[in-house]
Amino acid sequence: MEPSPRAKVSVRALIVLAIVALCVYALDQTSKFLVVQNLTPDQEIQVLGQLLRFRFVENPGAAFSIGSGSTWIFSIIGTAVLIFVIWYAPRIRSLAWAVLFGLLLGGLLGNLTDRLVRAPGFGLGHVVDFLEIPFLPAIFNVADVGIVSSMGLFLILTIRGVALDGTRHGHSKPEPDAALELDPALELDPAEAQDGEAQAPHAPTGDAAPGGPESRSDAA
Repeated sequence: MEPSPRAKVSVRALIVLAIVALCVYALDQTSKFLVVQNLTPDQEIQVLGQLLRFRFVENPGAAFSIGSGSTWIFSIIGTAVLIFVIWYAPRIRSLAWAVLFGLLLGGLLGNLTDRLVRAPGFGLGHVVDFLEIPFLPAIFNVADVGIVSSMGLFLILTIRGVALDGTRHGHSKPEPDAALELDPALELDPAEAQDGEAQAPHAPTGDAAPGGPESRSDAA
């Protein structure tokens, strides 16, 4: 039995979600590994002049160093959101929403991995941050970029009215009324209509019709 179109789109969306999540997670963990191996805490490296710097810090809080000292709370919240994303993912039909959830899932996995496996212990691990931009007040990492990007994409899709199945609210076209449609085969060209009238057989006259005056006189 061939799968329905909705099932095909769902599988494709899940594949896109998984690929995006894996890319974000791999890039996040690889960059953190390189930073830990090559930089010392608080060491700075100019990457793009004053526009971008690498500065290695260990963050016990949430994204952008928010909520330092509450690592275990963010570990629980991150785990709960992660479970919700995985549970909700099969409902997605839109590729744009699949990218959004992939960015969010990859970012959550990246920072949650740090909290679970890094010092000082399970659930209390410090997140590795190293990206610094002058006009931002905090240092962040690739996982944070994925999470913030998913929030930005969420706002765009919500404003545009894009639903999880890819349809746009208020832009769907109504189905045509079948009762008001004419069969194209029944539509006649005006010229053809006139020719049809000219070739139409005339009704028999009273003289030729059976039972007319002539018939009655013969019968008499």
